[in-house]
Formats: sequence, structure tokens, C-alpha cells
Amino acid sequence: MILLALAFVAPAHAGWTLSNDQSALSFVSTKAVNVAEVHKVTDLSGEIGSDGQVSVSIGLASVDTGIEIRDERMREMLFDTTSYALATVSAKVDPMMIEKLNAGDSKRMIVEATLSLHGVSRPLQIELIVVRSGDSRIVATSAKPVVVNAPDFGLGEGIEALREIAGLPSISLAVPVSFVLTFDAS
Repeated sequence: MILLALAFVAPAHAGWTLSNDQSALSFVSTKAVNVAEVHKVTDLSGEIGSDGQVSVSIGLASVDTGIEIRDERMREMLFDTTSYALATVSAKVDPMMIEKLNAGDSKRMIVEATLSLHGVSRPLQIELIVVRSGDSRIVATSAKPVVVNAPDFGLGEGIEALREIAGLPSISLAVPVSFVLTFDAS
């Protein structure tokens, strides 16, 4: 469900490492038809290689809904973090696309990525705004949420189990995900 994702670009001939402390990934769940809640995942890691290969890992055990029992249920009943600890996003980007960006410049782009979640991999198209915030930092932000459809990743039964245990009439299977990912030169 989470996920996702996320693909970014870096100047050529440089490697970049994701800064977990300066990054954020959040998702919205909707229950009982119109009650929306924002959640986050706090364990993010990743890199952009000098060849433009992007890899972002999302530690699903770090899901934070603000309610510990719900976090536990999501880890066990939805994500099955014992078997599937990570969701990953990968992409290949042209490092030359933003090589010319100066500090403070930004570029809007669409990146073809792959989200691997719960043992299933699916393509995603992610619209980004990439900002060169300094000589050694780039920030990639979702220009619009990425909608992850839970059944596409085998998570429909987990959502149904959560709905039943919480006694809810519904939990949406479509989950909008937003992110800000900060990469520092490595």
C-alpha cells in the first residue's frame, strides 16, 4: 500500500545518498467512506548511482499511524513485515537531465519507476519536482500523489482483515502516497 514511491534524478558523475532525517513519505487511508487519515513511514533509505540508477527502500515496520495497536495490525495483517520488510522503488533516469541545474533551480519531470511491494512488482509513473538546493543536495518531491491500488500488490485481503477487526463499514483500496526525498552527494 505504501509505497511508494519514488524516482529521482542527479547530476552526472555523482553518487547520491538519501537522507532519512530530511525525507518524508506519507499516505492517506480512507475509512467509513469519508474519514481520511494521514500516516507516515519513518524508515527510508536509498541512493542514486552515477549512472542514474535510483533505488529507494521503505521500511514497512516503521509505519506510524499515531495509534500503536493500528501500527501493529498494519505490520502484521497488512504488510506482513516478517515476510516483506521492505517496499522498494527503482528507476533509471538520465543524469544529464538536471546536470545543468544551478542551486535553487527546479525541474518538473515524469519518471517511469517500478514499485515492489508484498512480493509483487508493478510499473508506476511518478510526476516529480526536482530541486537543486545546493551543490551537494537535491530534493525530489511528488508533484501529485501516487495512487497505489492495494489489490494490485496482493494487499486486498489484508485491508479486509483490518476492516473486520476494526469493525468498519469500509476501508478504501486506493491509497494516495506523497513524498519529499532529500539526497546528499556521497
